[in-house]
Amino acid sequence: MTVQGSNMIATVSDKPALTVHLCAPRGFCAGVDRAIQIVELALEKYGSPVYVRHEIVHNKFVVDSLKDKGAIFVEELEEIPSDDQDRPVIFSAHGVPKSVPEDARARNMFFLDATCPLVSKVHKEAQIHERRDREILLIGHTGHPEVIGTMGQLAEGTVTLIETEDDARNFIPKTDRQLAFITQTTLSVDDTAGIVEVLRQRFPDIVAPHKEDICYATTNRQEAVKAVAPLVEAMIVVGAPNSSNSQRLREVAERSGCRVSSLIQRASEINWSDFDKITTLGLTAGASAPETLVEEIIEAFRQRFDVTVELVRTANETISFNLPRELREYPSPTPTAAE
Repeated sequence: MTVQGSNMIATVSDKPALTVHLCAPRGFCAGVDRAIQIVELALEKYGSPVYVRHEIVHNKFVVDSLKDKGAIFVEELEEIPSDDQDRPVIFSAHGVPKSVPEDARARNMFFLDATCPLVSKVHKEAQIHERRDREILLIGHTGHPEVIGTMGQLAEGTVTLIETEDDARNFIPKTDRQLAFITQTTLSVDDTAGIVEVLRQRFPDIVAPHKEDICYATTNRQEAVKAVAPLVEAMIVVGAPNSSNSQRLREVAERSGCRVSSLIQRASEINWSDFDKITTLGLTAGASAPETLVEEIIEAFRQRFDVTVELVRTANETISFNLPRELREYPSPTPTAAE
C-alpha cells in the first residue's frame, strides 16, 4: 500500500509484522567447525576422493556440500574399495570405538581423526575410571554414534548405559567396586541433572566427571533457547532429526513454554499453518547447522511477513581446537560464525 502526502510518498507493507528473536550462540560449535575443516583441507591436500566414516556431522546440507567437493561417506571401512585403500579416511566428529582405528591400521589405511576434543575427553575419562577399577555408567542415548564410540573405548559390557531417571532408579551395580559416571556431550542439561541427582541419592560416593561432560556449546545453546522461549509464540530449531543437540533444543523450547517448537532442516520444510497467525518467532540452530540455513529461514519468513530481527545473546564463545598435525601447514578455511 502506498500513502501519498504533499511532500512525500511512503510505502507501508501490507504483510503482517513479525519479530524474530534470534538466539546467540547458535549453529556451528568449535568441534563441528574443526571436523568440517579437516575434510575440506584433506581434499585440498590429498585430492579426491577422501573417505569419511559416518556423517562427519549430523547435517545433510553439510554432508552434501562435502560430497560435491569429492568426499565419499561410508558407514564401515570395508565399504572402501580395495583400490582406494591408500586414500585418506576421516573419522566423524562423534568419535569411534577403539576397534575402528585398529581396523584401519590393520588395513594399512591413512586416517585422520575428526573426533571432537570434548568427546575425546569423555573417552579418556572412561579409560581412567577403568584403570582405577571403577564400575562405569554412561548417561546417554542408545544407538547414538557418540555413545557407541564411548562405550567402544572399553571391552564390551564394561560400561552400563543409563538413559532415563527410571534407569538410574533401577540400576543394580554388577560389583562392589566404586561407581563413576560420564555423559554424552549433547544431552539436555536439565534431564541429565535429574538423572545425576537420582544416582547421587542412591550412591553418594559415585565419582562425577572432573569437569562437566555436556559440552559448552550444548549448554550455551540451551540457555539461549530458555531465554527466548518465554518471549515468543513459536520456535524454530534449524537442525537434522538425527542431531541429538538439535532435538534437545526443540525439547527445551517446549518445556520453557513455547507452544509451537519445530525442528526443520530447510525452509522448504516449514509448515506454514503453524506460523500464520504469530507475531513473534524464536530462531536457533543446532551445533551442526550452518548459518546459511538460518539466513534461508529468515528470508522465507520475509516473503510472508514484515520481519524485524532482534538478537538475544546469552553467552560469547571464543573456543577453538587445533587441527591434526598433518593438516596444520594448510591455511584453514575461514569459518562463518553465527552472531
